[in-house]
Amino acid sequence: MKLLLSIAIIFSCIAGKAQSPIAKIKITDLEKTIAETKTPLVINFWATFCIPCIEELPYFLEAANTYKKDSLTLLLVSLDLEDEYPAGIQKFIGKHKIQVPVAWLDETNADYFLPKIDKNWEGAIPATLFINNATGYRSFHGDQLSREKLISTIQQMLQKK
Repeated sequence: MKLLLSIAIIFSCIAGKAQSPIAKIKITDLEKTIAETKTPLVINFWATFCIPCIEELPYFLEAANTYKKDSLTLLLVSLDLEDEYPAGIQKFIGKHKIQVPVAWLDETNADYFLPKIDKNWEGAIPATLFINNATGYRSFHGDQLSREKLISTIQQMLQKK
């Protein structure tokens, strides 16, 4: 498996696309990441076909860069359909020059995975989860965020208790 991953990275670099492979994850993987993160974490749930997701994406990329000094981690979790994984998502990432971690959630039962993120999430995207385990901060937003709302939520998340 490691050999195949190394070969894929080499070929993408040769092709001029030094992008990381898109991780295929299950909700249990994401739950573990949320529980074990040592740094402030923003998880944005999106899809390549979602216009509001695409509209807010630059705000997230800008914030990830701005708050890198605060150890903020941004994870983009794609909820695209299986036929878009990985090629369609990778094409979108390349087109938008995304250089933050991207994963594809390999789940089809929304009734199972949605409440594991937030009990009130009805499945609309974009949706965003803000986690700071060091302070106990957790906030979920099940709608499109403006630049101002994103920044204010990140600032709240970064405040010391």
